[in-house]
Amino acid sequence: MPLSLDGATRVHYIVGDPIAQVKSPGGVSACLQERGHNAVVLPAHVSPTDLATWVAGVSLAHNVDGIIVTVPHKFACRALCRSVSERSAFVGSVNTMRRNADGSWHGDMFDGLAFVQALRDQGAPIAGQRALLAGAGGAGSAIAQALVLAGVAELAITDADAARQQALVGQLAALNLGRVRAGTADPRGFDLVLNATPMGMSGGDPLPFDVAGLHAGMTVGCVITQPAISPLVAEARARGCKTSTGSQMFAHVRDLMVDFLLEKT
Repeated sequence: MPLSLDGATRVHYIVGDPIAQVKSPGGVSACLQERGHNAVVLPAHVSPTDLATWVAGVSLAHNVDGIIVTVPHKFACRALCRSVSERSAFVGSVNTMRRNADGSWHGDMFDGLAFVQALRDQGAPIAGQRALLAGAGGAGSAIAQALVLAGVAELAITDADAARQQALVGQLAALNLGRVRAGTADPRGFDLVLNATPMGMSGGDPLPFDVAGLHAGMTVGCVITQPAISPLVAEARARGCKTSTGSQMFAHVRDLMVDFLLEKT
């Protein structure tokens, strides 16, 4: 079905730096219109230094109803929201913003919920499992929180930014919902091996884990949507692991974002 576009079309943006790699504008636009809403999603390539000015500018347009947020803006956009959900407040980031009645922004974060559901779709149990997660950024923080709330017995987190890694470990450990600690790139001894970093998007990227430690009893998940089969997922499949891809995660993110964007405030 061709997308409707006219003067009454409601506008949503997806903002990132870079932005050319994202596949969501068409899919989310189609989802909105399939639900009977004359609305589209447009990409916006905005640098971190210009982000606040850009948000202030698009906020002046009365037909702009939402902003989807991708790397590296998830933490910065949290600060631009007047209100946020409890999960967003906990991790300090957002991936979707919608208008409050007063024209300000309300934010939420769906990466964690969607990632855990994508794992479950592949038959991976979560409760009682030992999980190794690479990435303590916006998506990684949300995924880490969702894993802890879903009942993992242990969560080890690795990140190139040691301060960010330790801060997230401490925040999650304070929940007393399972063991949370700093991890390494060695996946041996884990049930779930999960990548929430961009490693694998560009040719020549190193892998986030030592794949020699992967075996068929593990489930390997990755947030990367481009390429569709990330290098980590390809290595995991070659070793007989169950896998969950970024595209499978995004199918759930899309539905959660659309529900949120269409919710009345």
